[in-house]
Amino acid sequence: MFAAERRQLILEMVRANGAVSLRELARVVQTSEVTVRRDVRALEAEGLLDRRHGGAVLPGGFTRESGFPQKSHLATAEKTAIADLAAGLVEEGEAIVVGAGTTTQELARRLARVPGLTVVTNSLLVAQALAHANRVEVVMTGGTLRGSNYALVGSGAEQSLQGLRVSRAFLSGSGLTAERGLSTSNMLSASVDRALVQAAAEVVVLADHTKLGTDTMFQTVPTDLITRLVTDEPPAHDDRAGTELQALADQGVQIAVAGASGASGGDQVPARQQQRRDVPVPGPRRGQLPSAGPGLRTATALGDPGQGAERARVADMRRR
Repeated sequence: MFAAERRQLILEMVRANGAVSLRELARVVQTSEVTVRRDVRALEAEGLLDRRHGGAVLPGGFTRESGFPQKSHLATAEKTAIADLAAGLVEEGEAIVVGAGTTTQELARRLARVPGLTVVTNSLLVAQALAHANRVEVVMTGGTLRGSNYALVGSGAEQSLQGLRVSRAFLSGSGLTAERGLSTSNMLSASVDRALVQAAAEVVVLADHTKLGTDTMFQTVPTDLITRLVTDEPPAHDDRAGTELQALADQGVQIAVAGASGASGGDQVPARQQQRRDVPVPGPRRGQLPSAGPGLRTATALGDPGQGAERARVADMRRR
């Protein structure tokens, strides 16, 4: 395929989907990511698209938000791996909040198998994924439906979250940087996400590598309130993603990487989490939210034998 043909196809894919990863572009045009990156630079110089970390978006991507059909076809394999890993953080009987997004929708599909779970969400897609889970209780916020991402937003959604307290919030967004944290392109969505964060003792961000280093208009979760990031393994040549991950870890964010061959930092990795890799966190956590009240489960480090024994003892007492 000639360069002109490749670039035309790349441009058509970006126009059709709003945002496309370099990995996906390389697969479709059947060339290397190095060549695709060169093509994307040339198209950006002509003002036909904007480069983003790990991909390309339509011009004006700083404020533009792709609709659900476009997002659902972007980095699908990465989102699946992230959802598989994040589901292992959720324990039987927990109460959690799950925000709107295609990655959180994938997570919800896996949470249907967790007994005794209570999920609070403003996402119709998350609720739909859990609708037929007999042992999962779904609580939806109020609010106004935002059709582009099937989420409930506005004052009704925010008011319904007042007084709520859960163990964890699982959120995704349009971009993630160590400097600003998680961000999104829509003001109403950002406001509801901030209310979800206020309801949770810990915050888990789900973001594939294409969102690392990307900054969008409205901040939702500052870095010092992010407890854990679940992401995928960046390409070997993607130095920027690796730098961003290290910067997040330096600020106290625990990093779990789906697709890694093992674990770092000396943690024992349970059998169900063989793909987990934690980046060591230096020093105490900044901006740690207060612990939950009595009877409320809070997030714990995976693979801690003492905590695992304690959970088993509690479960045995409940059976009696």
